[in-house]
Amino acid sequence: MADSWFALSRKDQAEALEVAAAQTGRPPHLLEKDIWVVLTLSAIYKSNLADKLTFKGGTSLSKVYKIIDRFSEDIDLTYDIREVVPELLRDGNPIPATSSQAKKITDRVRDRLPQWIEGEVVPVLQSEFQREGIKATLNLTGNEKEKLILSYEPIRFGTGYSSPTIQLEFGGRATGEPHHRHTVTCDIASVINGIEFPMAQPLAMSVERTFWEKATATHVYCRQHRLRGERYSRHWYDLAAMAQSGHAQNAIADRELAYAVAEHKSMFFAEKDSDKNAIDYKAAVSSELQIVPEGTALDTLEKDYDAMLEDGLLSTNQPSFEEIMTVCSELQSCING
Repeated sequence: MADSWFALSRKDQAEALEVAAAQTGRPPHLLEKDIWVVLTLSAIYKSNLADKLTFKGGTSLSKVYKIIDRFSEDIDLTYDIREVVPELLRDGNPIPATSSQAKKITDRVRDRLPQWIEGEVVPVLQSEFQREGIKATLNLTGNEKEKLILSYEPIRFGTGYSSPTIQLEFGGRATGEPHHRHTVTCDIASVINGIEFPMAQPLAMSVERTFWEKATATHVYCRQHRLRGERYSRHWYDLAAMAQSGHAQNAIADRELAYAVAEHKSMFFAEKDSDKNAIDYKAAVSSELQIVPEGTALDTLEKDYDAMLEDGLLSTNQPSFEEIMTVCSELQSCING
């Protein structure tokens, strides 16, 4: 029987990471982090949480669908709203009839989600760490205590752009559908033989839904003329990658899905632009989408993209920032046309 990765000495792990880095083009510290990402997914999706959580976002585009070359380090998970607040839904309908009902649901989710994370998710991960004989810490964080930070002792370091932590961010105001079961493996597993690496079978959100989630999110950033924190350039890279893979075109053709995302965000994620006007998501997905930022927001985005490149998050396909914005501009025109 092959040895588990976590049963190896740190010296042997370091040597394996260097060999894999030479063969894959991915920096050692990111190959190591990827193992922790898959381990986390493996623990969750072999537990009793497997049918209640949908894996989504950029990491699903990378690990499940192989659409992006970008190393994606965060794990975004939707806890089915029908599990969180079943008593507040209209015959199981995840979309509330009024904004006041949406607020009631949001308040209840914010109250229940942190308790559920601590009571259900944390024990699942701690049990996996104990089974593998490894050390890692878990801390609940975020404005609404909706994020769980897994910290591990790294063998290799990068520039600091990507830290030795895994952020699990949980949402509880959607169903996660459409979604499907997939198999996920570690990047290092394809080049290092004789070692048993983690493997997971997450329930992953469809690419088309992820496209509209990201497109509407970038629209908000553009209309507000600011980025909320750092490390946001990944969203524009992902949109460009989905356009070049053909998945964006499939999403654009699915008008029903586009309006479903718009309706959901209108209820649960209402935002205002820089002039304090309400952002109209339905108009955005039909003819008024803006995904190319302007002015200082564009400059900030470019700096973040350069930092992402420097830390090696794009190993083989490294388009320039201008190339990405060109693709996004064409995508914007296509949607609005």
